[in-house]
Amino acid sequence: MTADLETTTPDASGSVPHSPPGLADSPHAWFRLSVALLLSTIGGVGMWSVVVALPSVQAEFGVARADASLPYTLTMIGFGASSMLLGQLADRFSIIVPVIIGTLALGLGYAGAASAASLWQYMLAHLLIGIGSAATFAPLLAHMSLWFARRRGAAVGIFASGNYLAGTVWPPIVQHFIAADGWRDTHFGIAIFVVATMLPLALLLRRPPPLEAAATPGAVARQSEALGFAPGTLQMLLVIAALSCCVAMSMPQVHLVAYCGDLGYGAARGAQMLSLMLACGVASRLTFGFICDRIGGLRTLLLGSALQVASLLLFLPFDGLVSLYLIAALFGLFQGGIIPSYAIIVREYFPESEAGVRVGIVITASLLGMALGGWMSGAIFDLTGSYKAAFVNGILWNLVNVSIAAWLLRRALLRPALA
Repeated sequence: MTADLETTTPDASGSVPHSPPGLADSPHAWFRLSVALLLSTIGGVGMWSVVVALPSVQAEFGVARADASLPYTLTMIGFGASSMLLGQLADRFSIIVPVIIGTLALGLGYAGAASAASLWQYMLAHLLIGIGSAATFAPLLAHMSLWFARRRGAAVGIFASGNYLAGTVWPPIVQHFIAADGWRDTHFGIAIFVVATMLPLALLLRRPPPLEAAATPGAVARQSEALGFAPGTLQMLLVIAALSCCVAMSMPQVHLVAYCGDLGYGAARGAQMLSLMLACGVASRLTFGFICDRIGGLRTLLLGSALQVASLLLFLPFDGLVSLYLIAALFGLFQGGIIPSYAIIVREYFPESEAGVRVGIVITASLLGMALGGWMSGAIFDLTGSYKAAFVNGILWNLVNVSIAAWLLRRALLRPALA
């Protein structure tokens, strides 16, 4: 019972004390995982509502497709740019600090979007929405990795599936209410819902993470330099890999609804395909989490990235309705393990005390990749009148990610032999 009364008051150094080490992998850890998963599913609305609303917003403001894609870009910039800061706040104080900040940002952002009188006001509101959604991903992803040891890959995969659960649940809901009540009332309703549900859930995460065994300075150095890189160099390679894979990932995720509309299938079909894609992404993240516990983060990254390239290639020759449903499902199944693998790599090669900020840096890069890719695909469409070239652009970026993952894995395999 005394453990339930623990607080997250910072000590004299400003850091939050840890819970006893026995709480790792405990029933309480799994309870926290369920709360974090629910928060991620609710807060993840910020990444998906803007995609579904894109055609309606474009029609109301009378802008080109690339301009209509800019709110998504601002959402991803807000998401990515705030992930590092929110991760630092979680490392320094408590996970509930970034979660509460994010909840309030989501509420203000959706209320602002609902009352926007111009596209630029709508865009600025989505900058806030991106900040709010960020609080329910990177900081919680790093936080959950601290609560598990033996089942860390599975736990991270389960939590990361919340982002795709949001993509499964929210698009048809948002599409329904946009069709019934308009996009403005829909955004205002989301503002009320996220604040009413997320604030109580945040209070359930007050207990600090368990304390891991302290590593000696030499062990930390060997951990950071296990691949033959200085920590900063390895971090930069992960940043480039994350940015590249997410430029590719953004093409179908951001433009699938609009793509189906252009093909004559309608926005509702596109929303269904997006929901199917992300439902398969949930299964993918769960599966890849268990795989990661067996083969490690680098192998999981390479496997997921290679499969994502394969699924992107299928968009080039096939654009029939049934074909697109099947390809959307395959894309979700193939690429879901990529983002969680970065968190596992960070935990494998960097100290535990830096988890929040370093995972935040990688997630920032991935979201900047989504932002760049979302805008770039719209610009390529405006230039060529077709999404074919945009798919080719995504494939080329994805090959950069495959190359980095293969290089890091090769060094990991060779270093023990050279030691």
